[in-house]
Amino acid sequence: MIQLDEKLYFYLLFIIPVIIVIFLLLLIWKKRTQKKFADSKLLKRLTPSRSYYKGTLKLIFFLLGLSALIMGLVNPKIGTKLETVKREGVDIVFAVDVSKSMLAEDIAPNRLEKAKRLVSEIINQLASDRIGIIAYAGQAFPQLPITTDYGAAKMFLQSMNTDMLTSQGTAINEAIELATTFYDDEEQTNRVLFIISDGEDHSEDSTMSAVEEAVDEGITIYTIGVGSEKGSVIPIKRNGVMESLKKDAQGLVVITKLNEEVLTEISNEGNGAYIDGSNTDAAVEFIKEELLQMDKKEFEAKQFAEYKDQFQWFLGAGLLFLFLEIFILDRKTKWLKKLNLFNEKHPE
Repeated sequence: MIQLDEKLYFYLLFIIPVIIVIFLLLLIWKKRTQKKFADSKLLKRLTPSRSYYKGTLKLIFFLLGLSALIMGLVNPKIGTKLETVKREGVDIVFAVDVSKSMLAEDIAPNRLEKAKRLVSEIINQLASDRIGIIAYAGQAFPQLPITTDYGAAKMFLQSMNTDMLTSQGTAINEAIELATTFYDDEEQTNRVLFIISDGEDHSEDSTMSAVEEAVDEGITIYTIGVGSEKGSVIPIKRNGVMESLKKDAQGLVVITKLNEEVLTEISNEGNGAYIDGSNTDAAVEFIKEELLQMDKKEFEAKQFAEYKDQFQWFLGAGLLFLFLEIFILDRKTKWLKKLNLFNEKHPE
């Protein structure tokens, strides 16, 4: 397992293409200047020991040394031991609505991006809880099973979009039914499901029965509303440019509104609470307090321990390349000249 200590230093690698461009421009300038001074045959006679390839070789060694030093600053670490550690936490599943109505921009930048930010901020507040992610529209899809890998959770979260499920609509019952299969620990006393949605539900009758079944299995359901009661149109975009507005079967422009009533009913029946997602900080703080009050269960998790610094290898390699670069002279080396590795023509 590799861990990068200071990823910020990766930006220094942008210096390398700049150096290459400067080197090429300098090479072009030198050739033009030399042509004004004398033709190529005369230059070879005037500078018989000058190598036309060592300049490039010096640059390669310098760039390799610089790259290695930058990697040393990043300080890659390697986990050398996999340990089983004891943790205490709650099992949490996030069900994120990815139906087309989540593209509405009545909450900036749009409902789906707001939902993803909410989940990401909640994850930032967690310490040792296990989390899972579900994407749902007309059907539900398991995005990430229960895990303690928060980095992977955020990666999967950011990849979610409204095109990932071909079956459109909003079937909250599908998400709840799938969530009940996520909790793999029968002894876990606190199982929490967060439904992040605009509340549009095309399966209201079966949703409440799904809520009852979830409660029977010890799952507490919280709902987070994203959107506005005033509502908004649903833009259809391609490459970030709006092409049209979503219309219904009659050709009328669809106006989608936040349905707090449905979300409140689900959370009340699920022994949880409805949370207004318009204010991210307030919503995250409320959820943090709710989770703190819950009983935690101890469980085992495997993680890499004893991470060892590897920066010294990169610093050593970097200094070696820079040291070698210093001793590469522009003139031809006598024994290399005899070998003629670069097939250079020597003036008579």
